[in-house]
Amino acid sequence: MLEMTIESIRVSLMNYQRVVILKEKEADRYLPIWIGPSEADAIAVKLQDVSVPRPLTHDLLQSIIVDLGAMVSSIVVSELTDDTFYAKIILETNGRKVEIDSRPSDALALAVRVKAPIYVEETVLDKAGVVLDKETGKPIIPSDSSGDPAPVDEEELKRLSAFTDFVDGLDLEDFGQGKSKGESK
Repeated sequence: MLEMTIESIRVSLMNYQRVVILKEKEADRYLPIWIGPSEADAIAVKLQDVSVPRPLTHDLLQSIIVDLGAMVSSIVVSELTDDTFYAKIILETNGRKVEIDSRPSDALALAVRVKAPIYVEETVLDKAGVVLDKETGKPIIPSDSSGDPAPVDEEELKRLSAFTDFVDGLDLEDFGQGKSKGESK
C-alpha cells in the first residue's frame, strides 16, 4: 500500500463530473477517482475549513464512530474492477481492527474529517495511476525497455478508456503550481 494525499478536487470541462485527485506522497503519481457532487462538496467543505450550520452525513458518521468508542485508523482504496473503485474504512475498536466496505468518496470524506491516512493498493495505482510530464502537464505513456510505448492489449485499452478520456479532458496546467487543496477549477 502507498500513502496518498488529496491533491485537489476538480471538475471535468467536458461533462462537469467531479474527480478527486489523489497524489502519491513519495512520488509524482496521481490517481483520479470520479465522485458525486455531494461527496465532492463534503470533502471540499472540510479541506477548506468551511463551517456548515448542520452536520453533513460524513460528520454524522464521524460522531457515530467516536461515540461507539472506535477510531478510524486509515482508509484504503483497495480495488479497481470494471472501472469501479472500492475502498475500506479501517476502524480500531477494543483492541481489534475492523474493515468496513465503502465507496472511496465516502471514505475520503470521512478521512479528511478525522485526519486519517489515505492508502491505495499498488495494484490499483498500477492500473489507474497517472504520471504527468513536469513540463507539459500531459500524462506520460509507459514505455518498454527500447523506449517505445509499451504494448497494451485491446482488452486493457477498453478497460482504461474511461480513465484516458477523463484525464485528457482535464485542465492539468496548474498541477504542482501551489493550488490550494480542495480548490475547484
